[in-house]
Amino acid sequence: MADKLLIRMFNVGLGDFIYCQIPGGHTDGSNFHVVIDCGTLSGEGYLKDAVPLMKQLLPEEDGKKRLDLLIVTHKHKDHMAGFGLPLWDDVAIKAIWMSAAMKPGNPQAKRANKLHELAGQALTQAAALNLGPEFDALFGAYAADNDTAVRNLTKNLPAANGIEPVYVHAGQSTDGDLKLPLKEATFHILGPEEDIDHWYLGKPEDSSISKLVQLADDGKIESFISAPRRTEALPGNVAVIDFRNLQSRMLSSALAFSEGDGALVNNTSVVLLIEWNGKRLLFVGDAEWQAKFKEGKGNSSWNTIWHRQPALINKPVDFLKVGHHGSINATPWGEGIERDPSSPYEPLEILNAILPQGSKAQAAASTERGRYKTIPEAKLLADLGGRIGNSKKYSPAFRAAGVKPETIKLYEEYEEQSFSSAQPPRTDFEKLTAHAAWVDILI
Repeated sequence: MADKLLIRMFNVGLGDFIYCQIPGGHTDGSNFHVVIDCGTLSGEGYLKDAVPLMKQLLPEEDGKKRLDLLIVTHKHKDHMAGFGLPLWDDVAIKAIWMSAAMKPGNPQAKRANKLHELAGQALTQAAALNLGPEFDALFGAYAADNDTAVRNLTKNLPAANGIEPVYVHAGQSTDGDLKLPLKEATFHILGPEEDIDHWYLGKPEDSSISKLVQLADDGKIESFISAPRRTEALPGNVAVIDFRNLQSRMLSSALAFSEGDGALVNNTSVVLLIEWNGKRLLFVGDAEWQAKFKEGKGNSSWNTIWHRQPALINKPVDFLKVGHHGSINATPWGEGIERDPSSPYEPLEILNAILPQGSKAQAAASTERGRYKTIPEAKLLADLGGRIGNSKKYSPAFRAAGVKPETIKLYEEYEEQSFSSAQPPRTDFEKLTAHAAWVDILI
């Protein structure tokens, strides 16, 4: 194992916490240590358990644990909540990379920040309406407080470690302007593009998300107004039907802004390609895909990379971090899409390029079946399982462990149809069948 690169994907429920150790990769001859993200939607207890386990892998330096590079792919709670907790005082962090979209005051993300502001306003108001418990998860997830984590990452942790955070974008690499004490490996940034507004929001006339922001700027979207909370009576001066129409409009606006903002944040994930010892390792955060790319439109990350970074993306990888916890929107594929099978289809071209059928590559997913019916998407994981060399059939593992598949949330609805198929190793299933706190990949 001493000469192998280690990727350890910790079980943090629905979230990402990934450790990577490059043997002899530091310029002083020691191993090079990287952490990618630390967050969850499943409760901070997962992080409080996992972070000490990660620290055991770090070397001592001046009374602290040395972490050579911390990468935060994007600002969703399931990727950064751990940085809002007091878990890092005994870690000497040598470098912090974050998405260019997270750069304070980024002039090339003005409209992106405006969209985030509008989404917050809309959801705050919609959450006060009498909408029912089915919307609580949406409002709760969006309202999750990331302010402490953002402040720690952009200010407190850099100050404590005597460093400046670096906001990375496509086209940068450690062979160029991203300097690290790294040898015999190259880190390439494939996404996001530096101009967030141009590539991921697009022009108002060509992008529905950008159009929403433009309409709000022009005052053409009805402002969000106060409404009674569930525990309050309906307003006496408003007819019930009018009030219900108001609820509907506000919820529609809230969902539109929330969906647009969520996709934009995912699409501005740091997408990292590590080249080491002739191997290619791809970490994609929550990058999303679309049917095709069009300049001026609000494009997705995968399609933008495909057109902007062809020399780096258009060839097989040796490891894929399955994006967005196995969500249907994060790994380009061709299942369930109405299209002409005889015509080129960009998402499938991308998947066939990085994971061709019969590949010996490895992959893994950090996931947990919960409130989202397409996270993970079982059919997608089964498709990936047929393309990789480390796939696993979990039905025998469940039988051997004496665990009934019905233990899995929503098993009959979303897991049963693909449960007997091989799929990438999953943190949730490894926990259920082997009480494992992580999934290891050795390259």
